[in-house]
Amino acid sequence: MSVPSAWGNPLRNDEDKRLPRIAGPSGLVIFGVTGDLARKKLLPAIYDLANRGLLPAGFTLVGYGRRDWDKQAFCEYVLQAVKAGARTDFREHVWTHLAKGIEFVSGDFDDEGFDSLSSRLAELDAERGTGGNWAYYLSVPPEFFSNICHQLERVGMANQSDNSWRRVIIEKPFGHDRESARELNEIVNAVFPEKSVFRIDHYLGKETVQNILALRFANQIFEPMWNAHYIDHVQITMAEDIGLGGRAGYYDGIGAARDVIQNHLIQLLALVAMEEPVSFQPEALQAEKLKVLRATHAVHPLNKTTARGQYAAGWQGSEYVKGLREEEGFDPNSSTETYAACTLEVNSRRWGGVPFYLRTGKRLGRRVTEIALVFKEAPHQPFSDGQTGALGQNAVVIRVQPDEGVTMRFGSKVPGSAMEVRDVNMDFAYTEAFTEESPEAYERLILDALLDESSLFPTNEEVEQSWAILDPIIKYWASAGQPEEYPAGTWGPESADKMLRRRGHTWRRP
Repeated sequence: MSVPSAWGNPLRNDEDKRLPRIAGPSGLVIFGVTGDLARKKLLPAIYDLANRGLLPAGFTLVGYGRRDWDKQAFCEYVLQAVKAGARTDFREHVWTHLAKGIEFVSGDFDDEGFDSLSSRLAELDAERGTGGNWAYYLSVPPEFFSNICHQLERVGMANQSDNSWRRVIIEKPFGHDRESARELNEIVNAVFPEKSVFRIDHYLGKETVQNILALRFANQIFEPMWNAHYIDHVQITMAEDIGLGGRAGYYDGIGAARDVIQNHLIQLLALVAMEEPVSFQPEALQAEKLKVLRATHAVHPLNKTTARGQYAAGWQGSEYVKGLREEEGFDPNSSTETYAACTLEVNSRRWGGVPFYLRTGKRLGRRVTEIALVFKEAPHQPFSDGQTGALGQNAVVIRVQPDEGVTMRFGSKVPGSAMEVRDVNMDFAYTEAFTEESPEAYERLILDALLDESSLFPTNEEVEQSWAILDPIIKYWASAGQPEEYPAGTWGPESADKMLRRRGHTWRRP
């Protein structure tokens, strides 16, 4: 039987950092393997890793759930998920090899199924050579974390040793405020030491997010101007053009701020605002991010520096769509927001006085995630009136999705005999500059967890500090009545525009 040659490639090792690292002997147990996340993201990502030759030959995938499945039934389920969601080509010999290490154990989150799971993992260590190295992926709601962690502890599946490791991977939401996040961290850390906990924020696995570090610290042209002397303000946007769809029941009571700002956008802020780390080792990166988060706070008064809204019926492109209150399963009296915006500041010498505007929303003009650093105007311009009428502020825009890349906006003379200056854009696009396809975020994060590479995973302190930034805003909104409505297909409520106009700024139209 043939397998991808990369599995036996002696050149792929730590001696050459340019080459990808291959995970050592290990296995992955997925709790909640029948859920949408596992089916649409995790299982395809595992196949893609195998197809790229980045998993060990004996890699073993174990699903755990209530279904009465045997190995064959689970393999068929995984196969269908792979064919529907994998980003790499389907290769029969890769699948055949991967399928030999696919297992399923039936059980609940609080019964003797964990005894069966423990016994089967011990057998697989001998059969597959996994060496006792197991990562447990908790693709389940947070209310199940306690039961699962304590059951893993009860049967000895969380035990660490000098010769093997055990790690836990958990999905957001990491609580709904600082207090609940601390309680969750205490539950998990009571069983797994913090160094063995990997909290997934899939945005941090995106190639363009990681490129923030390269853009800043590999290029001398940016870093000297990356501060309050030159930058007027920063806008961080994650806009979606979809509504709640079938997630109304889940979303009600959570809202846009908890769902996106607390994790994705505040993490992006930390990467933009952090000081240069002494290295890219996890501890060094996390230390600098934590310094930024501790220095970040919401700007007051919150009735003028924040905005929230709910989408109403309107036109999404050429389609007329219903409003939030007509969505099936959503409480029409709910005050849960689908649009959230806030003004934050970082109390540091580098960023003092620079507002960071964060916004996210559903049913907005288009799907886009970007970070825009808008520069101050030149202190003196030796042009006559009218020559720079079409000139705006310089900007560096990092496009996270969907058109990954970087845009620089600056002024240039319009061809002709007259002196007329107008904004132009200089674009870098990933798809045009590189022939390599960017791996999906979950590929990178699953592989990093197997490799014990925690740079892209928020620590418990980062999570709690992010909630400390957001909690005052959510508390204020709880007493501020209903969110403002905005028509679907627009860019949010009027209050969001007023929020910027009070300081002479306007939102970018991506």
